[in-house]
Amino acid sequence: MNYLAHLHLGGQQPQQLLGSLYGDFVKGAALEDFSIQAQEAIRLHRRIDAFTDSHPVVRKALERFSVTRRRYAGIALDMFFDHCLASNWEQYADQPLEVFTQKVYGLLEAEPALPERLAQIAPLMISEDWFGAYRDFSMIDHGLEVISRRLSQPDGLLHAYEELTSLYLPLSEDFKEFYPLLRQYAQSRLGEAMPKVMVGGSSSSSPGYAELL
Repeated sequence: MNYLAHLHLGGQQPQQLLGSLYGDFVKGAALEDFSIQAQEAIRLHRRIDAFTDSHPVVRKALERFSVTRRRYAGIALDMFFDHCLASNWEQYADQPLEVFTQKVYGLLEAEPALPERLAQIAPLMISEDWFGAYRDFSMIDHGLEVISRRLSQPDGLLHAYEELTSLYLPLSEDFKEFYPLLRQYAQSRLGEAMPKVMVGGSSSSSPGYAELL
């Protein structure tokens, strides 16, 4: 799953929201520099990714892509699922997406000790409204183009946007089937009922999204 889904699923306390983002920027087991809540959110982020990677619905979605694009299909699918979440946000949250994203951006601006790579790109996240922009499907085309420049085999994402366009309806159905299951899993791992959010990844077989930005 991608940034917005992790933010939605990882708990809504400030340190949980930050930790949900840190999961894409912190590697390994050394998490002592972060608060307990942030550490737990990082671990939950990783569990969400593992659950996603292994789920039959996600595997079915990835198999919809052409064989030539299968290596990096996880990147495209992560971004598409964030689009599905953003464009249907009112079905999953009680507050508008704009309110949720502004809260997260405020946390990023106020946090003096972000992980290095996140600190570098946080100003762009905020100024370009990364978390809300994926309501616009065309933004995926731009995102994939940026990522492709950093791949050892850029052609792996060539025409991925066109393929997403042709697969829009079946992949949307895959999201509708999978996301409630993922949300239920995240709720169980949080150890508490998570009602509709009041303040509101990436496949292991593909490079992480944050690593490519």
